[in-house]
Amino acid sequence: MKTRTIALALALCFVCAAVCFASPQMGTWKLNEAKSKLAPGTGKNNTVVYEAAGDNVKVTIDGTGADGQPAHSEWTGKFDGKDYAVTGDPNSDMRSYRQVNAHTLDLTMKKDGKVTTTGRIVVSADGKTRTVTTSGTSPQGKKFKSIAVYDKQ
Repeated sequence: MKTRTIALALALCFVCAAVCFASPQMGTWKLNEAKSKLAPGTGKNNTVVYEAAGDNVKVTIDGTGADGQPAHSEWTGKFDGKDYAVTGDPNSDMRSYRQVNAHTLDLTMKKDGKVTTTGRIVVSADGKTRTVTTSGTSPQGKKFKSIAVYDKQ
């Protein structure tokens, strides 16, 4: 009886974990430049990958920086609205994601404790497209707003 209860509890834990990481955000997303409206003078994220990393989510971004050079950044954390360190991004050192609903995340990026960018990430109902709307201030002090549309790979 005790063995069956433990096995059932473990199975339930695995199902809960699978449901938790079955977020429509998960997977590989490629930028659709034709549908996007990127602010001039900002970089572009060509590929964004969301994957499970233990009980966290790892976000890996590859693209081109504002200087035209290849850019790569990584963030690992939870969609709980708390700040987690980001590596490889010269414009931010902390990032937080907050789950709004099953298809929507709010994003906040900070550099040296100061908010530099805020945004919203929405995955379409069919799970095939992802729209990232961001606004903020560039390192040069210029305000920007971008809309990036991604296709699921």
